Amino acid sequence: MSVSPVKRQKMESALDQLKHHTTVVADTGDFNAIDEYKPLDATTNPSLILAAAQMPAYQKLVDDAVAYGKKLGGSEDEQIQNACDKLFVLFGAEILKRIPGRVSTEVDARLSFDKEGMIQRARRLIDLYKEAGIGKDRILIKLSSTWEGIQAGKVLEAEYGIHCNMTLLFSFAQAVACAEAGVTLISPFVGRILDWYVANGDKKTYEPSEDPGVKSVTKIYNYYKKFGYKTIVMGASFRNTGEIKALTGCDYLTISPKLLAELSKEHVKLTPTLSIKDAQACDLEKIHLDEKAFRWHHNEDQMAVEKLSDGIRKFAADAIKLETMLKERMFSAENGK
Repeated sequence: MSVSPVKRQKMESALDQLKHHTTVVADTGDFNAIDEYKPLDATTNPSLILAAAQMPAYQKLVDDAVAYGKKLGGSEDEQIQNACDKLFVLFGAEILKRIPGRVSTEVDARLSFDKEGMIQRARRLIDLYKEAGIGKDRILIKLSSTWEGIQAGKVLEAEYGIHCNMTLLFSFAQAVACAEAGVTLISPFVGRILDWYVANGDKKTYEPSEDPGVKSVTKIYNYYKKFGYKTIVMGASFRNTGEIKALTGCDYLTISPKLLAELSKEHVKLTPTLSIKDAQACDLEKIHLDEKAFRWHHNEDQMAVEKLSDGIRKFAADAIKLETMLKERMFSAENGK
């Protein structure tokens, strides 16, 4: 639908309209993008921090993290891990100066099958934020949506009052288990679901309303709202603005700077496609998943199994790259390199 130049001046951008119906979150570690688009919250992950840590503008944060790791001492591995945790928190603290809401900080993906390890690392990150004068109410700890990750989230929420953002969520089983665990927020991935169907099926293009990722998030949203779960649904990992607009009305959407820029330049009328009223009228039935049932139902979804394992491997690989970068900063000079 084309819009006349006169109407376009009066009509809000698609981004501004979206903000009336959905909480917009910036999916970036780049402070300039956060300043420009003024989201409520921001999300980070190892890949985003790795990219930002290589930008000249953020070398002071990297230097501060390196100094912190060396100051605490211990083995090389311990110093690198402490520097890495500190770097995540330094980025989070800087982001929080620029937003009114919360920042999401991710636990190392290599702990994805270690419930106690995730709990310990999450508490460590919260302690580092506390040292920086930031309370746990402004932090979401990101955990992989494995069975172990979901159970770690349950403990962190119930026993420590630490809010969790369950990431790498691709299956309905993962969403049901997260709701039953009582976590604060889930991040069902949209674009990576689309990627899988395009790569593995005959159909190569989808209308936004038929996009498999959009349909997945819509089903999860409807299930949560129909059965009164308080867990926030935050669609993530978008490939185009069509997917975002097709989820107008979702609780939260976390969006990359590139797509935020495109939405800010679009002038088309947005109407909510998701609503609590429609959700309550849907025909979904409530289910309960213990560990055995969760593993079976998740395993039945080939796309979700492959994308979860792929996502964990990719985040782990970027965590290793980040550690390698910090190691070179910390030890290359003293090793005479």
